[in-house]
Amino acid sequence: MKRIMGGLRGRGEESVQRYKMHEKLVTIGDDYWIENEAGERAFYVDGKALRIRDTLIIKDVQGNEVYKLKEKLLRIKDTMDIEDADGKTAATIKKALVTPLRDRFKVEVANGPEMDVQGNILDHEYEIKEGREKVAEISKKWFRIRDTYGVEVSPGQDAALILAITAALDQMVHD
Repeated sequence: MKRIMGGLRGRGEESVQRYKMHEKLVTIGDDYWIENEAGERAFYVDGKALRIRDTLIIKDVQGNEVYKLKEKLLRIKDTMDIEDADGKTAATIKKALVTPLRDRFKVEVANGPEMDVQGNILDHEYEIKEGREKVAEISKKWFRIRDTYGVEVSPGQDAALILAITAALDQMVHD
């Protein structure tokens, strides 16, 4: 894959999708919009504080539930499930390894290849890969706005799932 002007360019005519996330707003009980690079609303994050577990719901601009993030309680390893609109597990995120400089997570995708997440999750500087291919990059470098970071999604990827994974990771490392 070739890098042009700091962005990913892929196969065919599809182009990279870039989204703007806000630091420390991915908390249970908070609601906010995820915007695209042009500043248009793309997805809505509804933070639900439930008695048994914490939940974040990702909705499209029409208000339809796309993904639901549920924190698994009473687990030895940090784990979070992402459910689709039908309540089926779309992905499970598990903390894989902690080192002084880099975090590593595994994302088991129900109907797809496993993904690896590696980098500095806390500082929002990391990549999500399927094997050797980068499917997303998370970074502060695209937006100069304080407390904001970008999620760059490769062509052909499910942007909502990548954003749900990003929100889940943010929740896991900031708890």
